Amino acid sequence: MLNTYFTLAAPARALATSWLKKLGPGLITGAADDDPSGIATYSQAGAQFGLQMLWTILFTYPLMVGIQVVSAQIGRVSGKGLAGNIREHFPARLVRAIVALLLIANTINIAADVSAVGEATTLIIGGSSRWYAALFGLISLLLQVFIPYSSYVRFLKWLTLALLAYVATVFTVRVPWVQVVAATAIPHLEWSPAYITTIVAVFGTTISPYLFFWQASQEVEELQACPHSQPLREAPAQARAHFHRIKVDTVIGMGFSNLVAFFIILTTAVTLHMHGIDAIDTSAQAAAALRPLAGNFAFALFSAGIIGTGMLAVPVLAGSAAYAMAGAFQWQKGLEKKASQAKEFYGIIAFSTIVGIVLGFTSIDPIKALYWSAVINGVISVPIMIVMMLMAGRSAIMGRFVISRRLRVLGWGATAAMALAVLAMFWMMMQ
Repeated sequence: MLNTYFTLAAPARALATSWLKKLGPGLITGAADDDPSGIATYSQAGAQFGLQMLWTILFTYPLMVGIQVVSAQIGRVSGKGLAGNIREHFPARLVRAIVALLLIANTINIAADVSAVGEATTLIIGGSSRWYAALFGLISLLLQVFIPYSSYVRFLKWLTLALLAYVATVFTVRVPWVQVVAATAIPHLEWSPAYITTIVAVFGTTISPYLFFWQASQEVEELQACPHSQPLREAPAQARAHFHRIKVDTVIGMGFSNLVAFFIILTTAVTLHMHGIDAIDTSAQAAAALRPLAGNFAFALFSAGIIGTGMLAVPVLAGSAAYAMAGAFQWQKGLEKKASQAKEFYGIIAFSTIVGIVLGFTSIDPIKALYWSAVINGVISVPIMIVMMLMAGRSAIMGRFVISRRLRVLGWGATAAMALAVLAMFWMMMQ
């Protein structure tokens, strides 16, 4: 009987291990998308409009999968990150302008995220939120600098479990599931400044430039970490396995990301919105507002999720900026390298993290700063996506592995959606 158990258990463990190995850049990228500032956006959407924003998550999912698969394939096929490819095939001024704006936007986002983690920690145990934010930021920086990528990536994978707190939270409150299904399946459209601005915010949160740079760079990082792997242009026999892995990884990673976003909107809709609380500026405010409405357990889960997602998102934000800058200026790069081997690369990680911490000690309003970060991300996302789609269709970059017709439709669809969102954002700013 015991032998039968082990005979059956061994294939199950092997299958689980096989699936886990397929999850990496896509899973981490998707989870990092639900950072504390993203949580604040989704919380505001649920608090202000209730269930009416749920459809946006279903709408953005295939578009998000498409554009992230494109970025991953560019990295794996060419063996270079997005910035390196843009530098080789487009004017130098374009890539330098893009990476400079990305660095600014990511640094502001880091400031908002570490501040949110500090505030969440204060809610749980008391103390100074600013000093908690500083401690958290420094720990994140030290982990990136002193732990090799092959070890650090396992740590990031485990951190994605923190997002399950938002799935669990919704089951601690009463949910009208029939209304939820209807609101998800049937889009609610409302031509009002507040509604359009919130849609733009949700789109900008789910489809962000730093995610493109990070996933492409992580494909290159994993390529370099495996001695038997080569860019697919040079090793076409490896293409089928890696394209399948990228698809599985990205579909699950973005699905996880959007599922969590869905539950955050749902939780705040059936608690805060139903009780007339419609003004939420930060994720910590959302957690605090939940306590009297949903109880201490829901509050604790929501707050713990903020801390866990911050630990995951800050290295992705700092790392994506560093990969972009290093690719643009041909610096040595890679989280597998020691700091002495890639000084400029780690210098950018340190710069963006430390400046993000310092901003929390200034009089700058992190919410207004985050708004301008979203504006910058919106402005640069469309040209980056256009350039990505052009690169993915060029045989000079992709060889025989130019993207499929389905990916073209999804990628250009995501680009069009973001372009419309940006135009709407500028229209709202001029009102």
